[in-house]
Amino acid sequence: MTGRIVVAGASLGGLRAAEQLRAAGWAGRITVIGDEPHPPYNRPPLSKEVLAGKASFASLAFTPKPSAADVEWRLGTRVAAARLAERTVALDDGSVLSYDSLVVATGMRPRRLRCPGPVAGRYTVRTIDDARALRAGLTRTGVRVVVVGAGFIGCEVAATAVGLGAAEVTVVDPLPLPMVGPLGELLARTLLTRHQQRGVRFMLGAGVAGFEGDDRVTAVVLSDGTVLPADVVVESVGSVANTEWLDGNGLDLGDGVLTDEHLRVGGRPEVVAVGDVARFPNVRYDGVPRRVEHWSMPADSAKHAAKVLVGGDAGLAPFAPLPTFWSDQHDFRLQSFGAPVLGLGDVRVLDGDPSGDVLVGYHRDGLLVGVVALGGPPAARAAARYRADLLKQPALTP
Repeated sequence: MTGRIVVAGASLGGLRAAEQLRAAGWAGRITVIGDEPHPPYNRPPLSKEVLAGKASFASLAFTPKPSAADVEWRLGTRVAAARLAERTVALDDGSVLSYDSLVVATGMRPRRLRCPGPVAGRYTVRTIDDARALRAGLTRTGVRVVVVGAGFIGCEVAATAVGLGAAEVTVVDPLPLPMVGPLGELLARTLLTRHQQRGVRFMLGAGVAGFEGDDRVTAVVLSDGTVLPADVVVESVGSVANTEWLDGNGLDLGDGVLTDEHLRVGGRPEVVAVGDVARFPNVRYDGVPRRVEHWSMPADSAKHAAKVLVGGDAGLAPFAPLPTFWSDQHDFRLQSFGAPVLGLGDVRVLDGDPSGDVLVGYHRDGLLVGVVALGGPPAARAAARYRADLLKQPALTP
């Protein structure tokens, strides 16, 4: 088997795609292209252990499997455009590569606030370089931190900043509770209380109107007129899919890259998408195409996509992963299996109590579709025991 497969994106999804292509029997060339200068590395610790100084940046690097030792890596280079009909990609260094098959693994980038005011002093957390810059800001004596966005990353960074001894840590979000979108009101209220008990202040129900300061941010102005003094601002307001390079190919790029149930893009058997950039229908649930921004998704999707590229989909069941996520905040962990967001209308405590370790179940049409544990290791183990039950559930109706 000869020819070349180009993998656009050199993060975890790109690495796993290269490894899985070799595992599926592809013996031809594999070229992986990534805009960061760093080899693939683990991102979740950036907002926690690495930011807190408990793990080194060097410890994040993944070690490719021996089968992928001959993969060509072109790092520090961005894919600028693609011509799918011609099977070529153009890079920002001016070169053009032809391919037999293409893996879309370009992932996401942080969404940025479009508000008046200075840019210096405003940070995101997505890359090693982001985390290095933010850690330098957080470790200054008496630092006042404003985190914009009470989602996963925002809450993790707030917890880390408190642990580092920041003088003030304030989380701002227009929603009424932290992480209420993915968790629902019951756990969101519990999460709010636990953060407040550990020193995090919340300003909820208000957005950001602008930033004050000359050359650097000195305050955050909220939509209700409140002014929050700030030395460091962390923007955690969602992500944007890196799909601009695919413009002009007739694809649905409204939210990531739309694929079919086998992760093929635009009906093309030679193009697949993996990781959190892929918007795919999961027949385990209702078949509605969705992106999944969880750590397990790059590996799960890469394994399926590689089989499709190398051997086709004959006899291959549709891609139907069981999503999994965790989030470490302060001294507790959120651990989830399944799709809680599909069961926010029917949330029940399965075990424990919100004041301590608690396990919550999310139901749709009477079926358990997801579980979330909040607390210590016993709670996480309790959630894991429901994994087999979730895998056996019949598919939901659309």
